[in-house]
Amino acid sequence: MIPTLSTERLKLIPPDESCFAAYEQFYTDADSSKAYGGPLSSSQAWERLMLDIGSWHLTGFGVWAIKEQQSGAIVGSCGYWQALGWPRELTWWLLKSARCKGYAQEASIAAIEHAYTQFGWDKVQTYMHDDNQAARSLVEKLGGVISSRMEFADSLSRNIYDIAAPPPLISGAEKKQAAISGDNLHQD
Repeated sequence: MIPTLSTERLKLIPPDESCFAAYEQFYTDADSSKAYGGPLSSSQAWERLMLDIGSWHLTGFGVWAIKEQQSGAIVGSCGYWQALGWPRELTWWLLKSARCKGYAQEASIAAIEHAYTQFGWDKVQTYMHDDNQAARSLVEKLGGVISSRMEFADSLSRNIYDIAAPPPLISGAEKKQAAISGDNLHQD
């Protein structure tokens, strides 16, 4: 069973056929999906959704669909992927309308925390094309540090980033209660 994760503004839910419109919008857009081999046809976007669902059943991990709690809209995906012969990676994508809102970071923190606390992993890694500045910037915000450089099956070399477990997260309600009671809580 695929768990559902919740953050302050998002739900990370099991992907299913209701996510197809978001997958199609993302993967058929050349600019949005270029780092993912796009643009893809609608049929290929459907296949990608099926791969993401199947990953959970074959490996016990995968990506979640990112759902805005306020609107209920599916705005992207975040989680883990591992192609045959490649290292397992934290991955994410967002629709253009969901960018610059901190969603990728918020969803990634939840996925990283889940990997360490529920999957019991001893490390979380990610990698990207050298020219993907946006991904690199997010990984650095998440505390990612380069641990190695590897040549991949596609003949490209990429830096591998290790991402440590995040500090325990506290909710807005807990912060408010701590302020009322005078507790000294710290969250970055």
